[in-house]
Amino acid sequence: MRLWAIVLIIIIPLVAGTAVGGYLGVIKGAPSIEELKKGNLPGTKIYADDDTLVTEISACKSIQVPFRQIPRNLINAVVSVEDSRFYKHSGIDYIAIIRAALTDLYYHRVKEGGSTITQQLAKITFLSPERTLKRKLREAALAIKIEKHLTKNEILELYLNRVYFGHGAFGVEKAAKLYFGKSISQLTLPECALIAGLIKGPSEFSPFINPAKAKERQTFVLERMRHEGYITADQMSQAVRTPIRLSSVRPPSESYAYFIDYVKKYLIDKYGPEKVYGGGLKVYTTLQKDYQVVAQEALREGLRELDKRRGWRGPLRHVDRFNALKTRAGVPSVMPPRSEITEATVLEVTPGKALVDVGGYTGVLLKHDAMWAQRLLLPGDKARTIRNFTLAKILRPGDVILVRVKSASRGYLSVSLEQEPTVQGALVSIDPKTGFVRALVGGYDYLLSDYDRALYARRQAGSAFKPLIYGAAINDGIPPSYVIDDSPVTFQWPGGQWSPQNYEHKFYGPTSLRDALAHSRNVVTVKLLDHIGVANAIAFARQMGVGETMPHDLTLALGTLSITPLDLLCAYAPYCNGGTRVRPIIIKYITDSRGRILEANEPSTQRVISPQVAFLMTTMLEDVVRNGTGYHARALGGDAAGKTGTTSDFRDAWFVGYTPDLMAAVWVGFDNMKPLGQGETGAQAASPIWVDFMKYVLGKSPSDTFEPPEGILSYTVDSATGAIVNNSPAPAAGPEYYKEYFIQGTEPRAEKGFRPLQPREGE
Repeated sequence: MRLWAIVLIIIIPLVAGTAVGGYLGVIKGAPSIEELKKGNLPGTKIYADDDTLVTEISACKSIQVPFRQIPRNLINAVVSVEDSRFYKHSGIDYIAIIRAALTDLYYHRVKEGGSTITQQLAKITFLSPERTLKRKLREAALAIKIEKHLTKNEILELYLNRVYFGHGAFGVEKAAKLYFGKSISQLTLPECALIAGLIKGPSEFSPFINPAKAKERQTFVLERMRHEGYITADQMSQAVRTPIRLSSVRPPSESYAYFIDYVKKYLIDKYGPEKVYGGGLKVYTTLQKDYQVVAQEALREGLRELDKRRGWRGPLRHVDRFNALKTRAGVPSVMPPRSEITEATVLEVTPGKALVDVGGYTGVLLKHDAMWAQRLLLPGDKARTIRNFTLAKILRPGDVILVRVKSASRGYLSVSLEQEPTVQGALVSIDPKTGFVRALVGGYDYLLSDYDRALYARRQAGSAFKPLIYGAAINDGIPPSYVIDDSPVTFQWPGGQWSPQNYEHKFYGPTSLRDALAHSRNVVTVKLLDHIGVANAIAFARQMGVGETMPHDLTLALGTLSITPLDLLCAYAPYCNGGTRVRPIIIKYITDSRGRILEANEPSTQRVISPQVAFLMTTMLEDVVRNGTGYHARALGGDAAGKTGTTSDFRDAWFVGYTPDLMAAVWVGFDNMKPLGQGETGAQAASPIWVDFMKYVLGKSPSDTFEPPEGILSYTVDSATGAIVNNSPAPAAGPEYYKEYFIQGTEPRAEKGFRPLQPREGE
C-alpha cells in the first residue's frame, strides 16, 4: 500500500475524531432544544420589603407571545437590521462574517458584527453571562443545532420573546407595553422600527434617554426595510414623518439597579450562576421601593447642581447647520415629558434666546435658564466667569446640548440648560432598630458606572468622624458643656511640627464641646483627642463598629481614616438607637423552588454604649443641625441629628444623619479624588441631598422625637465656663446661658468649670 494512502487512513479518522470530540466537548452543557422551547426558566425572583416583586434574574423573563401575534412589520424590521440573510443561512452567516472582518480592517476598529439572529438566540439562552472563547464556540455550535431542529419562524418567535429592549424589558410584548403602553399586535410600522432599533443598543437608543438618537436609529431601520424590499419608499417616508407617542409611564428599574446588583452578586457567589438563573430562588430583601426611587433622584439632582456650580463644559458635540435645520424640518417624533433631560440641537441663537430642536419639537431656551453657564470650566479644572454673559457667547447653531423640559404648549417647549455631572456620589439608608437597608444608591447612574460607592468606596471621613471622638469623651464622663480653649497649639511630630487650624483660619477662645461639634472646630477636637488619648478613641470607634484601619495619631480627630458610607452610617447607629449597635441587612431570607428556607438574616443587636451617652451625643448632633454646619436639615422641621464632613482640598463631602426612625449617609466626590471645588463642603454639597431624601420620608411618615432615658438631668450652664448657674435646674435668660444635659453624676459645680485638658500619660 502506498505511503500516502496509509497516512490518509490514519490522519482522516484522527482529524474527524478530534473534530467530533471537540464539538461534543463544546456543546456539552448547552441547553437541549426541548429546554430551549420551554420558554421561561425558573429564575430568581427578588422581592422588596413589602413582598412585592422588584425584578427577576433569569435567562429569560419575558411575556411569551406566539409568532402569529407578532406584527409582520416588526419581524421584517428586526431581520432587516439584525440579520438580512436570516432566511438564507444555516445559523452562521460566513458571508456576513467576512464582510464584517473586511469592514473592521478598513476602519481599523470593530464597526460591524457578523452575528446572526440564531447566534444571538444561542447567546441569550445560556444561563451564565461569561465571555470566553469556549462560550463563543458553544454559542456557534448551539446555533447550528437550533437551525437543524427548528423552523425559521420558531427561531424568530423564541428570539423576539427573549431579546432585551432596555429598561428591564425582555421580549417584544414587554417592550411594546413599556414604550407605547399597548400590546405588540397593536404596533404601527414606525413603532415597530423604533423597537427593532433598540436591540443593538437599548440604552444608547432609548427614546426615554435620547429621543434624537432613537429617531435616527428608527430612520436607519426603515431605510434598511426599504432596501430589503419590505416597504416602499413612500411607506418609509411616511413612517419617518410620523410622530412617536411614548407611554407617559417611566420605568423605575434603573432606580433599583445598585441594590439589585448587590443581591445578584451575592447570590451568584454563594449559590452559583446555574442556581440563580434557573433554580427558582425567591429572595426577600429589605428594600423600600419608594425610598430607593427618591434616593436615586435626590442624589442625581444634587450632583447636577454641584456640577453646574463647577461650570459649563460646553456642548456635547457639533453638527453643521444644514443638518440641524434638516432635523428641525422633520415632523416631531417624540414629545419629552416635563422635567425630562434630553439632547437638543441648537438652531438659532440671539443674546437672550436660543431655539433648539428637541426630537423634532422646537424648544425655547431663555438666558435666565442658562445663567449658571456664565462660569466656564476650562481644562485643568480652572474656571473663569464670562462678563456680560449672553447665550451667543456659549452657543452656536449646530451645537448639541442637554436641556430639561420645563413645560410644553402647542408643540413648543420651554427648556433650561443642563449637563451630565462628572462628579459621583452615594446614598445609603438603614432602619436603626433592625439594620435593614432601605435604600442603596452607589452612583449617579448605574448605566454609566455600576461601581457601588455606598458599599465599596473607602474615602476619608473628614469631620464626619468627629462624633466618634466626642462620643469617646462623653463615654469617659466628660460632659457636653466642658470648655476647651480654642487657641493656637503646636504638636511635636517625629518629622517636625503640626499646628492644626480651623476651617475659617480663626480661633474662638473658650468653647464648649457642644459648640465645638456644632461648628466643627478642628483645634478643639484635636485637643480633646489629645486628652482622652488616641488609643482610647480608636477602641471606642471599634466598639461602635468601625473596622477600618485608623491612624494612631492626632490627625484622627480630623477624620483621616478611609471608610465606606455604609460603615460610617452604621457607626452612628448606636447614637440613634439608644446605645445599641446593629448589623446591616439587605437580604431577609431566601427560599428555594419548593419554598424551603435556604438562609435567613434576623436583626442582630449589641449594646455598646449606655442609653445616656447615646442621648447626649444625639442632642449634640441635633445642635449641629439647629445651630451649626448641618443647617440645611432644619428644613425638615422635626427632630434631626447629623454631622457634615469635608476633607482637605474639598475632595470629599459628607452628611451622616438620622431621625428617630431612619438613618442616611450621603457622600459626594470624584472617583479620581480630585477636588470638588472651593467651598464644596459637606454642608454645601452633601447635606442638601440628604434633606431632599429625608423630606420625602418624613412627609410620608412623620418621625418620633428623641426622648431622654432615665438618668439624664438638665441644668442651665454658663457658656463661658461650662459651670452650672446657681446650681439650679431653673432656666436663666440671656445669650451667656443655655440649657445643657448631663448624665447623673457628671454634672459640674461652679468650681468645676473650664480647665486646660492634659493628655493621658503614655500617649
